[in-house]
Amino acid sequence: MDEDILPLLNKYDLPLPRYTSYPTVPYWEKDSITTAKWEKAVIDTFKKENGELCIYIHLPFCENLCTFCACNKRITTNHRVEEPYLVTVLKEWEMYRALLPSKPVIREIHLGGGTPTFFSPENLVKLINGITKNSKVSPDHEFSIEVHPNFTKEEHLSQLASVGFNRISLGVQDFDPAVQYIINRVQSFEKTKEVVDWARKHGYNSVNIDLIYGLPKQTVKSIDFTIKKIKELKPDRIAFYSYAFVPWKSKAQRRYTKADLPKANEKWEMYQLGKTLLTAHGYKAIGMDHFALPNDKLFDAVNNGTMHRNFMGYTTTQSKLIIALGASSISDAWTAFAQNEEVVEEYQEKIAEGLFPIKNGHLLNKEDLIIRKNILDLMCRSNTKIDEKIFGKAVLKKMLQEFSLLQQDGLLKIKKNAINVTEKGSLFIRNISSILDARMRRKKTEGDMFSKSI
Repeated sequence: MDEDILPLLNKYDLPLPRYTSYPTVPYWEKDSITTAKWEKAVIDTFKKENGELCIYIHLPFCENLCTFCACNKRITTNHRVEEPYLVTVLKEWEMYRALLPSKPVIREIHLGGGTPTFFSPENLVKLINGITKNSKVSPDHEFSIEVHPNFTKEEHLSQLASVGFNRISLGVQDFDPAVQYIINRVQSFEKTKEVVDWARKHGYNSVNIDLIYGLPKQTVKSIDFTIKKIKELKPDRIAFYSYAFVPWKSKAQRRYTKADLPKANEKWEMYQLGKTLLTAHGYKAIGMDHFALPNDKLFDAVNNGTMHRNFMGYTTTQSKLIIALGASSISDAWTAFAQNEEVVEEYQEKIAEGLFPIKNGHLLNKEDLIIRKNILDLMCRSNTKIDEKIFGKAVLKKMLQEFSLLQQDGLLKIKKNAINVTEKGSLFIRNISSILDARMRRKKTEGDMFSKSI
């Protein structure tokens, strides 16, 4: 370990947002959004984007509970829930179609969960055909699905490929049996390889694998073992996430305690080893937590400055309108956010009544929009320029003082109001971004809210 890094880990390993949005959900002004304001924001952005949009569909069902997961999910082996849920999702999409002033151009569809392949291949194809019916599909579209290899058949991938799917993301996390046992995710390398091989066979041009460092019982040795096995699969992208331990949000994580988790310095060793191995295997570190091979579109997006970040993570598309369907999903119209009811039955009841199932939301003001761009620039391009007119001289002075302390630690460089993140600072990008977070600065909250930044 670098001699100077341990003090920085102790100093900066703080609970902070991951900034997949700004403002982050805990700081939304829920009273600022109404259905009418949300509809207007969708229509306005739809027009500005010339009808182009992305679609996220949350499919919450899982047969098995992975205890590390903090996503909204419903554990069941009853597959009779499939059809009524998908009927509801398609009704929600029809409500949006009735709202839009012209035929949409679908640039991206992402199926997330839960376990999307909980649903039968036939039902998933019906869902996609229902979404794309009476819509245009962009020639350079990206249709992607998250899969749990244990619950994925070749028919899932072949039939989805027939309706335009070209990207796949496989959850792995770690191949160490001890880690897999405690997170209740027993998954063999052989099964994972089988699904990757199916994806290649059926023409998926981008394969992503999710790995996590900082899991309970995880060690540097298990990271070494896992990444060496991943090398055999040669995915195009790898998401190498820091584990988000949020037991106040996800009761399943109470299966273990902080004592089972590696300490900050151990997590740093895991990350450094992972980064070293991935770099040696030809991957380039991208943004926060991501790596890509030179043949992948995400690699190109970094080089030409077009990489974007949203609720789905890093993406090559910069569409400012994301229509999110399904329970708990979050839509983004750039000037507004809207989150659906989280409980499946409540979501279904609202749609049955012909109402948008909005439970939570936020209407962005001018300050929000500028800070959003600043944080996006940091997350995607490792630099930004601060506008004094938005923050005011007093706040700007305080922020630059805080940035100056990070500059002393070698995490960034300041030139007038421009911030440039160093290679060392890339691991601390959440800390750097948080200095710009005006809403968090003004409204300090008590209690647990975010995972640790390192």
